[in-house]
Amino acid sequence: MSFLDPLYAEPGPFASVYLDTSRNVAHPERAIALRWRRLRESLSRQGSDRALLNVLEEVVGADTEVPGVHGQAVFATHGTVVLDGELPRPPEHDSARYSTLPHAIPLVTQHLPEIPYMAVVVHYGGLPTAETHGWVTLEAETGTWPASTVTPGERLHRRVAVATWHRTSVRLGHRLDERARRAHADAVVVGGDEWACNVLIRRLPHTLRDKVVRVGGRTPTDTGRALLEQQLDGVFRGRMAAHDRELVDIFIGRRALAGPMTEGLAATVAALQRGQVAALLLNRPPGSSLQLWAGSQPTQLALTEAELMSFGVRAPREESADEALVRALVGTGAELVVVPESELRLYEGVGALLRYTDPGTPS
Repeated sequence: MSFLDPLYAEPGPFASVYLDTSRNVAHPERAIALRWRRLRESLSRQGSDRALLNVLEEVVGADTEVPGVHGQAVFATHGTVVLDGELPRPPEHDSARYSTLPHAIPLVTQHLPEIPYMAVVVHYGGLPTAETHGWVTLEAETGTWPASTVTPGERLHRRVAVATWHRTSVRLGHRLDERARRAHADAVVVGGDEWACNVLIRRLPHTLRDKVVRVGGRTPTDTGRALLEQQLDGVFRGRMAAHDRELVDIFIGRRALAGPMTEGLAATVAALQRGQVAALLLNRPPGSSLQLWAGSQPTQLALTEAELMSFGVRAPREESADEALVRALVGTGAELVVVPESELRLYEGVGALLRYTDPGTPS
């Protein structure tokens, strides 16, 4: 959740804008301008001033360097853009909200499940043998699926004489292993020429070889988007990140042994008030109809106005639960895991791993 830190460094109110900025249509600039015009009018009706609308207009649709299908999320307050993020998929509906807290949950859910990976493409157009002529080209890139599909990372390029491919693959394998370790890659997705890929994979260090997922299909490297984008979607869709899976397993173990965890909305909100939550687990993001009461600080949230006022919070506000929860997680440095009910059914759809417990911890 640390990528949201800039969003909560400023007080509200915020304008939160989500729109489709895809470039795979005829006259994309015209289409984006039309979408933005409708959103601008909506923000104006909600109370945004002209200065705020003008700074938004400067950045909306400015992601011209991102090709293909994607979206954009922009947040601004007090005449300043505080966060401008790319969405790997266009939003289901263009939206604009002017509210005390930023409407960040659509951006967060488009980053999930945040699976770190390395993609490797090996191209070779010759015969399947280490002949003396020709070249093998290798490109590798680390990223975090799905966000990196539109924000690719630094790419490694290598061009190797085919006659030395067997020998050079050993050295390249160690280089790839270093990159994968730095990225904490859960998987290494490899595509391209079958013979050249096989040579490389057989020479990878064992720890890296065990993470290899071979994929077929077209392997273009000049799309301006992530390497093996289409194949990554097939490999990772419906999959949890290894780190998230570990947190879910810890939660299951603690629940069985009455360890430091909590479950249910009331108990989880109480733990967030005390800064006890290390990781919040949700079966699904809260619906827009669920409300919480919030104050000016991240830990000032409660189920009722009376409860918050009993803590000395003056003039509490009723806010969307998703907005209040995301602010609390970012403000207390907690993690977020969305886990399908088929993997773990949570009471009221919410639970938390706790940093500590004491006599005041709700049961």
